[in-house]
Amino acid sequence: MSNKLKIIDLFCGVGGLSYGFAHDYNFEIVAANEILPNMAKAYSLNHPSVKVYVDDIKNFGADCVKEDLGIVASDIDIIVGGPPCQAYSTVGKRLIDDPRGKLFQEYYRVLKEFNPKLFLFENVKGLLSMQGGELLETIISLFESLGYKVQYNLLNAVNFGAPQIRERVIIIGSKLKNDFQYPLPTHYNSEEAPDLFKNALKPYLTLEEAISDLPFIKSGEESFEYTSKPQNDFQKLMRKNAPERLVDHNSPHNNPRLVKMMELLPDGGTPEDLPKELRPTSGFKNTYCRLWWKRPSTTVTRNLSTPSSSRCIHPKAPRPLTTREGARIQCFPDSYQFYGSRSDRNLQIGNAVPTFLSNALAKAILLNFQQENDKKYGQVFQTKEERNNVKNSLFKHAV
Repeated sequence: MSNKLKIIDLFCGVGGLSYGFAHDYNFEIVAANEILPNMAKAYSLNHPSVKVYVDDIKNFGADCVKEDLGIVASDIDIIVGGPPCQAYSTVGKRLIDDPRGKLFQEYYRVLKEFNPKLFLFENVKGLLSMQGGELLETIISLFESLGYKVQYNLLNAVNFGAPQIRERVIIIGSKLKNDFQYPLPTHYNSEEAPDLFKNALKPYLTLEEAISDLPFIKSGEESFEYTSKPQNDFQKLMRKNAPERLVDHNSPHNNPRLVKMMELLPDGGTPEDLPKELRPTSGFKNTYCRLWWKRPSTTVTRNLSTPSSSRCIHPKAPRPLTTREGARIQCFPDSYQFYGSRSDRNLQIGNAVPTFLSNALAKAILLNFQQENDKKYGQVFQTKEERNNVKNSLFKHAV
């Protein structure tokens, strides 16, 4: 019998939100649900021991897990996931009954079926302002109706070591007696005015620090070789257990005019920095823009290899980001596998939560369970190293 905290991963994508749990010995992801086949395939490649249900979430529930895995609903300790924000179409009590909000409705249903001790719900920053904030209040009240103490916070992945500005709303619902404490930032913006309270923090990780060991290939090119040995701790971590040949580092072909335009963009430049005859005639203010080399990336999207999308042009090369560069920015190690076409792989990356943010959340949640267990049994969770040295010292949590 396993003594690990059992997790179900809803809307699992490629596994960014649950990454920190999957790589911590105290947790076990037993089942996951994802409707997109290639997305689910990528998840399975990286989580071979997890039962992945490739289906509409309306067909997933406690009966599936009991029948296939012999795990009853009460065995599940944690549920993680966040329905796509497009599902949120109404407010008030109508939300749970509106078919257009079916994804949230299904998340609520699964939560009610399993009744885990804690859940983690992630979504975009816009959730805070949708319908003037009334939608968030509705969501929280629905979770509270199931008996959960609910908290929410806006966390930025860059504050936890990711080389990317990416804000996400993190809702935690808990039935533990101890209040959940959100993780504290480990990094800060060194371009801001000095702050004595930030002395113990590290500067934001820059795009240069994240991808400088990857070749500066041109439009239409591909490379399978690193340009250097790892230059810093982040690169060392990303290249741990990586295959000998670099994968997913290729650039789409762009037309000569677009390449010329990208060549003339300065660091962090926009079309306003170009000669008038080369400026694009369409697009938004943040399209056809170059990233900064000495700053974190802006938020990566599924269109990370499309210059006409949100700022995604490489700071040094006349091309957009490659799939591998996008994965680095999202803190997926080079050993992590994606599946399908370039578009499929970029979707898998662009829709994910940076793994470093997941790591921080997993540690905070583990601490919450540890504190609960300490009070009840006087025991603590132990690191893998401690378990290797102390016989029969695995943590046993209350169910």
